[in-house]
Amino acid sequence: MSAISDPPPVLPLPRPHTADGRARHVGVEIELSGLTEARVAALLSRSLGGEAREQVPGQWQVTDSRLGDFEIYLDSRPLLKLEYEGLGRQLRDLARNVVPVEIVSKPLEIAQIAELDIALDRLAEAGATGTSGGVLLGFGVHFNPEAVSLDFDDIAPVLTAYALVEDHLRRIAGIDMSRRLLPWVDPYPRALIDRLAAPGAPTTMAKLIDTYLEHAPSRNHGLDMLCLFAQIDRTRVARVMDMEQISARPTYHWRLPDCRIDEPNWSLAREWNRWVLVERVAGNTTLLERLKSAWREHRASLTTIRPDWAWKVQELLLEAGL
Repeated sequence: MSAISDPPPVLPLPRPHTADGRARHVGVEIELSGLTEARVAALLSRSLGGEAREQVPGQWQVTDSRLGDFEIYLDSRPLLKLEYEGLGRQLRDLARNVVPVEIVSKPLEIAQIAELDIALDRLAEAGATGTSGGVLLGFGVHFNPEAVSLDFDDIAPVLTAYALVEDHLRRIAGIDMSRRLLPWVDPYPRALIDRLAAPGAPTTMAKLIDTYLEHAPSRNHGLDMLCLFAQIDRTRVARVMDMEQISARPTYHWRLPDCRIDEPNWSLAREWNRWVLVERVAGNTTLLERLKSAWREHRASLTTIRPDWAWKVQELLLEAGL
């Protein structure tokens, strides 16, 4: 039975082009279980065209599909170093109980998310499972939307908007308990939101990066800005962070709380549309200022908690027609 039932339309970005006029793209990463890397590659090739082939033992690629190229592998660096036969194969098979198979796309056109949704539906029908497949399966989905530009005026509103609506997004997403227990998508600390919402918020890129590094120096946040900031000022980021796992690129890195590929009514489109909401908030100066002011009032109260803020955000979004 299909895991996806009437997915919503894929919403376009409010700013669909980069500052130099190119269409913006998005990279997608999906973590799942229940199928081997070879099986995932074969099913993607069958759904999207192209050729599935094993590049090196345990690492597969689908090339020249209608959506471009995909990489498929077991998402663990130590496992990639194992021999693929004998004990190495046994360890890989055992690890599949807790380590996801990851699908990584090349940058897609936004509208192509709909066709990838259909391909994921075929994987679900073949037995792919997500976070709900086990209490330890903290699998997720990542979107890497291309930034409009690397300028402060284009990036700061998006970061601020996300920080202010994150609690709302987490509430409506209904985060799986395993993702609450694992430190891979921690919410931004309140101290960072305080700085972004303050009347004296950062006014330059250098100050914005320094503020982020002071209050959220980790890749384990729902919106990981370190790859984008490294693209802008690698030296500044490297003063604070170990750069081994930070790949500089001109994209946001948004980690969804979980992967629900095997659940009815789940779809990439529905998840993607939440990012579009973030960018709509970022582009609505009046709403963004209202959210900042409301956050300051929220923090000034001695009786409010984060769930209260999530409901306040929903109220303000509804008033703004979002």
